[in-house]
Amino acid sequence: MVQMTNIKKNIDKIKAHIQHACQLKMDQSNTQTQEKVSLLAVSKTKPASYVKQAYDEGQYDFGENYLQESLDKIKALEHLPFITWHFIGPIQSNKTKQIAQNFSWVHSVDREKIAYRLNEHLSNDLPLTCHKTNRQDTPLNVCLQVNISEEASKSGVSLEDVFSLANTVNNCDKLVLRGIMAIPAKDASVHIYEKMQTLFLKLQAKYPTVDTLSLGMSNDLEIAIQHGSTMVRIGSAIFGERS
Repeated sequence: MVQMTNIKKNIDKIKAHIQHACQLKMDQSNTQTQEKVSLLAVSKTKPASYVKQAYDEGQYDFGENYLQESLDKIKALEHLPFITWHFIGPIQSNKTKQIAQNFSWVHSVDREKIAYRLNEHLSNDLPLTCHKTNRQDTPLNVCLQVNISEEASKSGVSLEDVFSLANTVNNCDKLVLRGIMAIPAKDASVHIYEKMQTLFLKLQAKYPTVDTLSLGMSNDLEIAIQHGSTMVRIGSAIFGERS
């Protein structure tokens, strides 16, 4: 059992690491502007009690990969007023309705069919089974998952198709294009992070709603922040290894 003190200590340690990486970036770029980098706590395979402990320490954003497991946690914790759920796993077409109606963010949109289906399943009158934190706030925040390392084993849109997919999401009336997400290969070079940063800046220049580069986990947090990440996804370093 992960004790509450451990989760608190782990969150504090990660936030200090993020702050250190941001300071390094400022020092290297000779800027006085402190860019905000948010922490997304990846709670997949962890019980609702662990999420509640993190929430009590001021961590409100949680990422889930597995739909059925996450729905149980979302229902169990629906009384928490500030909790925000992010779906970060691969999306099957038959799961889009439940994802659209229970999550505030989706980081893993990688094809037009998924975007259209998510949009279709949102309305101003969400069903009583919906557990979104803000039920009136029906627009769904979307990040496009980019297969930046071109790995056959990973989901994600190709670099060549990002702007076409971005245009599709931008034209969906109940989706809000917020940015891009990627999981670089473990041995990814600096060039991969540079490509993500360049892509992000180009999307920002075209779409005013784009403000999120979801990039970086425990093993690459510093290099991701160095290259413009605005959100890092951390799991085991907060909640412990999978049991």
